[in-house]
Amino acid sequence: MAQGGYGDGTVDTVLSVDAVASEAAALIENRPTVEELDRLVKGDAVVRLESIDAGYGRMQILHGFDLRVGAGQALCLIGPNGAGKSTVLHTIYGFTRVYGGKVHAGDADITGLSSTRKLKQAGIAYILQDNSVFPDMTVEENLFMGGYLLNNLDQARDAAERILERYPRLKERRRQRAGVLSGGERRILEITRALIMDPAVLLVDEPSIGLEPRFIDMVFELLEDLKTKENKTIIMVEQNAKKGLQFADIGYVLVSGQLAMAGTGDKLLNDPSVGRLFLGG
Repeated sequence: MAQGGYGDGTVDTVLSVDAVASEAAALIENRPTVEELDRLVKGDAVVRLESIDAGYGRMQILHGFDLRVGAGQALCLIGPNGAGKSTVLHTIYGFTRVYGGKVHAGDADITGLSSTRKLKQAGIAYILQDNSVFPDMTVEENLFMGGYLLNNLDQARDAAERILERYPRLKERRRQRAGVLSGGERRILEITRALIMDPAVLLVDEPSIGLEPRFIDMVFELLEDLKTKENKTIIMVEQNAKKGLQFADIGYVLVSGQLAMAGTGDKLLNDPSVGRLFLGG
């Protein structure tokens, strides 16, 4: 009898957690080279990680991790739980301890910058996995909060107005408390709030988590619009591996804090080992 898998669809064989971990670990033996990663990039890399060793305190999570992604491209990180996917986002944004290697935005070494400086100087915004709206503030006030690094409130108001004009669903609710929004609307608010600073790069952690299918589609339509029409670079972690790879230009498979596989989203979707281990069949 078919049973639900990791992503959309069904599976006829269920692998144990240990079996998945064992087979996934074997993928590291043929890990991609830096040259292979470079070939997946459109133009010059907007974000580049070079041989990153990083973690939290004394606990190292990432081991010699490399990453490249270009302007207007989306990169999706998939892999088993505990593989280090969110740690990659944390490292780019400055939430981890980097023991070795470099984080580059364009030609600039931003490894040691604070998260605030990475947003203001390097144009990198982080959209958290957890519900981060302020429920007692209105939609409009939540948007203002995205402009906390701007020089004055008028700049934040102008930026918020531009966002509301682009997204009528939010404009209709601008005076409503954010706490009454649906889960999908709150997620859209979180994403659009990050646009107030007009970042070049969006780090998106689990955009579909906890959402109904119709809201998942809505969120991915918004991200697609940002990627294709505004040339935003998107680096995401997505629990629904199939949905993430369908959206992404580039896919990376992480195992035990290391890069095990890389390819176009379509290539990984059609790879038998990726399908068996992470896509549910």
